[in-house]
Formats: sequence, C-alpha cells, structure tokens
Amino acid sequence: MNTNPARDREVLTPSQLNTLARDLLEDTFPLIWVEGELSGVSRPGSGHLYFNLKDARAQVKCALFKPKSTWLKFVPRDGLRVLARGRLTVYEARGEYQLVLDHMEEAGEGALRRAFDELRNKLAAEGLFATDRKRPLPAHPRRIGVLTSPSGAAVRDVLSVLARRYPLIEVDILPVLVQGVGAPAQIISMLRRAVASGRYDVLLLTRGGGSLEDLWAFNDEQLVRAIAAATIPVVAAIGHETDFSLVDFVADLRAPTPSAAAELLVPSQEDISRHLGSLFARLANLQRQRLRSAIQRADRASIRLHGLRPQARLALLCQRQAEGLRRLAAAWRRRLDHEHARLRHADAVLRSAHPQRRLERLRERIDGLGPRTQAGITRRLAAEALRLRALARSLHTVSPLATVARGYAILQHDDGRIVRSVLDAAPGDPLDARLSDGHLRVRVEGSSG
Repeated sequence: MNTNPARDREVLTPSQLNTLARDLLEDTFPLIWVEGELSGVSRPGSGHLYFNLKDARAQVKCALFKPKSTWLKFVPRDGLRVLARGRLTVYEARGEYQLVLDHMEEAGEGALRRAFDELRNKLAAEGLFATDRKRPLPAHPRRIGVLTSPSGAAVRDVLSVLARRYPLIEVDILPVLVQGVGAPAQIISMLRRAVASGRYDVLLLTRGGGSLEDLWAFNDEQLVRAIAAATIPVVAAIGHETDFSLVDFVADLRAPTPSAAAELLVPSQEDISRHLGSLFARLANLQRQRLRSAIQRADRASIRLHGLRPQARLALLCQRQAEGLRRLAAAWRRRLDHEHARLRHADAVLRSAHPQRRLERLRERIDGLGPRTQAGITRRLAAEALRLRALARSLHTVSPLATVARGYAILQHDDGRIVRSVLDAAPGDPLDARLSDGHLRVRVEGSSG
C-alpha cells in the first residue's frame, strides 16, 4: 500500500499556487469597474495608495500605485464613495486577492459636483456669467413663453401667480423635457424657436425641485451657451431656493422658485391701479393750473386791449373833461354863493344905515352880476366842448378803425401780435383779419417783398 500521496499527484508550493491563482484571475477578468465606499485609506512614504472598497456585505483590497495615485482630482478619505477601474490579481507574497487600479473618480453626486464646478469656472472665465451682459426685464411684458414640463407642479404655480397679479398677460406654455439625457437638446431647440419667432418679450425656464442628478440637464454646456446667445431676456427658476444650476448663473435673472419668478416677471394690478390714479390726479391738477393761468392771461390781455381802443381812450378823455367842467362849475357856484353872501351882508348894513342911493347902486350891481356870471360859465363850457370835439376828431383821424373803414384790414396773430411786415408771418400761420364790420380767419399761403 502506497502511503506517500505526493508520489501519485502534483504537489504545489504556496508560491506556485498563488501564481496559478493570479494567472487565472487576470486571464478570466478583463478591465472592470467597481463602485464602493473607501475604508482604511493609507498612503505610505512610497506614494502608493492602499485602501478597501466596500459595500454593505463585503469588501475588496485595492491598490493605486504611483504616479497614478498623484493624478487624482480629489482627496481620498474614508467614507467617500468612488468609481474605480482596474484588474483583479493576487498579491503572491501574501496570497491576498486585490484589485490593482489605473483610474479612480468620485461616484454619484460627488463626481457631478466636481464636474459642475469645473464647467462653471470655465464658463465664468469666458464671461458668460458677467453682470454687464445681462439684459433688463421689460417693465410691462405683453407675452411670456414658459419652457417647462406641461404636467409639472411648477407650471401650475406660475400660471396661478400670473393670473392673480396681471390678468392681461398672455402666456404660452412651451413643453419640454426637464430631466433626462434628451432634455438639454429639447430645451435648446425650443429656446431657439421661441427667440426666432419674435412673439415673446421674455422667456421663463422653470421646473420643480430635485436632486443634483435630477437637475443635471440644466448644467449642460450647450444649453448655457444657447441662453447666453438669446436676444430676449431669459429668467431661470430651477428647483428650490437652495438649488443652483449653471442656467441660474447665465440667465438674465435667477428666481428662487417658480412662483417667485412669476412675481418678478409682471407688475401687480393693484400697484398699476394706484399708479394710474396718481397720474390721473396729477394730470387733472395740472390741467386746472394751466386753465387758471390761461384765464388770467386772457383777462390781462383783454384789459390791455380795451385800454388801447380809441373809443376807450376817447371815453376816458371825455370823462376827464367832464370832471374838469364839473369842478369849474362847482367853483363858480361857490364864488356866486360867496358874492350873494357878501351882498346880503351889505344890504343888511345899508338897511341899518338907510343910505338909499348907495343901496340902489348895489342892487343894480347885484342884478347885473348874475347874467355876467352865467354868460361866463356858458362861454367856458362852449370853449371846452369845442376843444373836446377837436380832440375827438384828432383821435378818429389817427385811429386804426378809421383806416379799416376806408377798406383796409388789421392782421393779428392768435396771441394778439400785429403783423406789420411780411417778416412777421410765415407760410401756414393762421391770422385774424379785422375789418370795419367784423373779423375774418385767414392763413398765410406765401409772401413776396
């Protein structure tokens, strides 16, 4: 009986076994991707990186050798979720199964966040997010185009706020995908069509909240460039107040929520009503002030015109002459009363002294004084009347009304200025022609001189 089993079978050493296992693994498994959580991260002085990739039930040893370990764009740390690419092998010295990596990146939201930051820095360096290139929103838009999902909650919020604040606004829903691989291309196409149509005063790009992956369509580089190239203002309201996308940075205005965007896009009808009421009050007050001023100017002009009329000047002169005659007659009456008083006094004296002859002479003088005084007054009144008639004839001779009566006319502008030369009127000016029996409205057709 053979008691040595090594004589009938091949016996391997640990080194040979590990070598066979390594060859088997490397030949069986091609380059593979593994996603997991980092644990036991270690970087010795050699610069290599050693760690475990684990999930809820298992882990695998991994190594990332220098210089690839220095090319990482993030700092590996325990608990960080990564996506690694490498080959399965066996570390023969210890007989340990491990994954030797040639590439590793952050997985999930971490990788997206890094890509987001890189693209944001790139576009910012090109000036796409600069404040001075943003377009102002119209104060009173007539038509708004809303690029969003027609079945989402965001569009209902936007329509509700717009109807409450500004019912006159016209709103077109431009349906697009707001999530997924095909969303950016569809949004770009709809955006360009809306701009080219010329129908809209402003565009609103909106959707509700979600994770970074859900909102990733709004971080598309081509979409950002399409918004920057748009010729009308674009408002972005993507997600919640704490959510940010690259579209928010390039848009002409970023609103924290879809409802807030609708508030910012249109004015309030209550504010417009108050403003219109204020404008109407100011207009009415201005009209009243201008009307009062015009009435005052017309009154002053009427007074001046009335004072310049020959009839008014003649009436004033006659009034002054009549006042002078009344004062003269009153003076004569006072003088006659004084003389009568003196005569009565003298008569009383004479009666007391009985100088009969002297009394008779005085009575004769008194009897003759009355007719002479009356004759003097009559002559003075006649002379003043002749002088007044001469003045009236002189005024009538120089009066423009006398010239008008001879077949001439007085031309005046609407503001009362007299046309004395062809230079005082221009073709097309309306004029007032005053004739002896009325007025004519005329218009200047031309001039010659």
